[in-house]
Amino acid sequence: MINSVRILRNEINTPTVNSLYFHWDVRVEPGQFVMTWVPGLSEIPMSLSLTGKEKCLTVKKYGDTSNALSNVKPGERIFFRGPYGKPFSKVRGKTLLVGGGSGMASLRPLIDQDASGVVAARSSDELLFKGLFPIDKIIVATDDGSEGIKGNIVDALREIELEKYEMIYVCGPERMIKSVVDFVAGRNINMELSLERNMKCGVGICDSCSIDGFQLCTDGPTFGLSTVLTMKEFGRTKLAESGKRIWFQ
Repeated sequence: MINSVRILRNEINTPTVNSLYFHWDVRVEPGQFVMTWVPGLSEIPMSLSLTGKEKCLTVKKYGDTSNALSNVKPGERIFFRGPYGKPFSKVRGKTLLVGGGSGMASLRPLIDQDASGVVAARSSDELLFKGLFPIDKIIVATDDGSEGIKGNIVDALREIELEKYEMIYVCGPERMIKSVVDFVAGRNINMELSLERNMKCGVGICDSCSIDGFQLCTDGPTFGLSTVLTMKEFGRTKLAESGKRIWFQ
């Protein structure tokens, strides 16, 4: 079923990221996604960055559809179907949200009084939603050192006692997530990771988002650490638009 909603406001978050706010009277859990469509262009998967009464899609500009979405004006409509996918697990106690780039969009609904954050980006102007955390509950890392730790997200994680958290939630580019998985492998840590791959159908038919036999759209996009550790293709392959699997490492 195609849903149509009218945009309430379009906020600029960073030079490459916008957030579209709207009302949609459907229950959505943090970590779930919708297949978003612009007339005349293709669908793209997008996690919701707000899941309450007011909902939000946070758009990273990287192609025709995302560029068109970022330019939607208040009062105009967008279209999508869903929600789809396996959400993050709910836990009680201290949590750590680890987001790289636009990956913070999926983690935003999990920010509460018990949550701390590690937010990473290439530069300070690309840091997303860092202001939603109290100053004493966030560590920032930038590739160029323009804010926080100069380095990657693992450099920031080295500053933290990870075992003290009831759950660590992670989202970002695949190679970033792979570096996190390698860093924590063998440690007694509860972690869930939201993976990103090219999706075309969102319902497990087209196989475009497969990895080691898992369909990200139906088996994920959220996976536990123990499952990701079994994935031999994770962090080493990508699927081209044609469906060809490309090994890059």
